[in-house]
Amino acid sequence: MKQMLRLDSLSCGYGAMQAVHGLDLHVAKGSITTLLGANGAGKSSTIMCIAGHVAVHSGEIRYKDRKITDASPMQRIKDGISVVPEGRRLFPNLTVKENLIVGGYSRSRDESNRELERMLSIFPRLEERLGQRAGSLSGGEQQMLAIGRALMSKPELLLVDELSLGLMPKIIDICYRAIAELNKDGLTIILVEQSTHRALEVADQVCVLESGRTVWQGTSDEAQNNVKMIDSLLGLREETSDA
Repeated sequence: MKQMLRLDSLSCGYGAMQAVHGLDLHVAKGSITTLLGANGAGKSSTIMCIAGHVAVHSGEIRYKDRKITDASPMQRIKDGISVVPEGRRLFPNLTVKENLIVGGYSRSRDESNRELERMLSIFPRLEERLGQRAGSLSGGEQQMLAIGRALMSKPELLLVDELSLGLMPKIIDICYRAIAELNKDGLTIILVEQSTHRALEVADQVCVLESGRTVWQGTSDEAQNNVKMIDSLLGLREETSDA
């Protein structure tokens, strides 16, 4: 299978603080890769480094066989990389429609209009809320909006940080159905998730991090056949946030 993303000996962090140490990760086109780990393991740092928001200390990032280690976040969006950050980071005083339009700013007006229609078909509830301020939405609706906004740039690689964090089971189901639908349509996804069980249900590949280092990698089937081992690596608990 063709490779979409490759991290070679990637170390990254914030200023002098190094959050990820020598990470190797290969992501196949059209796959779902899940990053697991306890609080502070470096999952979010990895995601945000791929998106261009965390500094690379050493190593290399290759996207579609091109080096993008030094590319700006804007260039990565234009190249087809989009992120749903932990905490959603919406514009609370803008309406749902305005938030979505902002997400499609790198595309032409016609492309943006087409993607808007597509997003509303994936999340019909957002169509009911188009004129409502984002800050007044429920947590689940805000997560739908965050995903929709990221998809407005028509990415080829979607980075999702803590998909189910703080959401009700019904909303989690809606979000996972959307992820499955998007992946079926060919979208490559890297998913950071606090719910190990749900992550393993959709993932093709699994990478477990501890203190910024890889401690296990394999297929989802291998992970599900070694649940006790995975639980042990995760400290026998599912964390709710990441540094």
